[in-house]
Amino acid sequence: MTQSFPQPTEVLIRPVQYGDIETADRLCDEVEGEELQFSINPDKPLKPLRWYAPWRFLSFLVNRSHLFGAYVFGQDNKLRGIVKISPFNRTRTTWRVDRVAVVDDAAIDQAVIDDAVMDEAIIDDAVTGESAIAVKAPSLPLNDIGSHLLRYCFETVWEARTWLLEVNVNDNELLALYRQNGFQPLAHITYWAIDPALLQSLAEREPDLPNLLPVSNADAQLLYQLDTMFMPPLVRQVFDRHLSDFKTSLIDSVLNGVKNWVNQLEVVSGYIFESQRKAAIGYFQIQLCRDGSRPHQAQLTVNPSYTWLYPELMSQMARITQELPAQSLQLASYDYQPEREEYLKQLGADRIAHTLMMSRSVWHKVRESRLSGFENLQLPEVLQGLKPSRKQAIPSRITLQSMSQALQKSEASPKVRSNSAKSVKPRNAILNLSTKTDFSDNPPQDPCC
Repeated sequence: MTQSFPQPTEVLIRPVQYGDIETADRLCDEVEGEELQFSINPDKPLKPLRWYAPWRFLSFLVNRSHLFGAYVFGQDNKLRGIVKISPFNRTRTTWRVDRVAVVDDAAIDQAVIDDAVMDEAIIDDAVTGESAIAVKAPSLPLNDIGSHLLRYCFETVWEARTWLLEVNVNDNELLALYRQNGFQPLAHITYWAIDPALLQSLAEREPDLPNLLPVSNADAQLLYQLDTMFMPPLVRQVFDRHLSDFKTSLIDSVLNGVKNWVNQLEVVSGYIFESQRKAAIGYFQIQLCRDGSRPHQAQLTVNPSYTWLYPELMSQMARITQELPAQSLQLASYDYQPEREEYLKQLGADRIAHTLMMSRSVWHKVRESRLSGFENLQLPEVLQGLKPSRKQAIPSRITLQSMSQALQKSEASPKVRSNSAKSVKPRNAILNLSTKTDFSDNPPQDPCC
């Protein structure tokens, strides 16, 4: 009887396909669990994989390849894990990891992982009469599958310089996975829930917001300045938001309208304008559920110098929720916002979750391109090109004797030139008109007779 060793498993990472929808949907449902919407991903569809065909077609039509950025991990022709990613800003320099999940469906795989016992099957050889024990290769655990998926995303998305994610502090398995792949803590986020009774009491108070204005693309500069003052420098650097992140294009407006209509949602937003400083000092956006199946969710941004706006904005949002079925209101606070957390404690809000925001920078190594003509040059050939093309005089020391000889030669040279000039006669003689010349005839010597 001979024993055959485990064969290496065939691992393949590829984009999600239509046949993976059922398993991927089940994985997403297991990961999400409760209807908690993370603050770094407020625009994600609730069930993106079930709308695979229209979303995929729409991504090719309007050049939005990030609408369905999901990759699956296949092992032995079976789907073992999935990762969902999407860009965080318009410039696509920061990307976020929405979720990482692993299939946990086979009892055999569970026994292999938990008990560390490999299944054995006896195979009789009809020719030799010997029996062999075939050992089943174990499947990869969560850390290995998740690391493969994350590394694949880091190497594939070249435009991403920073990666961002949010994970529950009680999920030790995912925390270990992200720390193993280089993610570092960025900020702690606490999620609060305000029950309908407390919302009703807040709605009875009239908010003092004289300069409350609706949000449009013309206000993008004001909202960008408010967002810059709201965050600390490290978070601002990771988010890397620009003016375009606060504008909504026509295509995005249509997509958001269709998504809200399908999910029975309604979005209301506004900001507080400071007329003296010509700046926005507060902003809120509330996502209302029309059918009452999910809690209302709000985003709140307040200038650190205007913390008195928290009660006013909370009263304004509470008045908006009174027109719809009674539901609780959820919002988040960061650890660099102690005023907001103190106000929510005094208000009587309930803590429902505590998450950790993590980030990781990626710098791709670019190979240096060298000219093909200079690749094979040797050192002697390079030094040969540095030699002068012709011989030049080498300077020597200057002595007093050499200086005197040079002076004597310089004095004798003009005399020689003068003598030589006298000996040489010009070819064409020129009359010297400076001397007196008499052209008259000589007088006769004999007297005239």
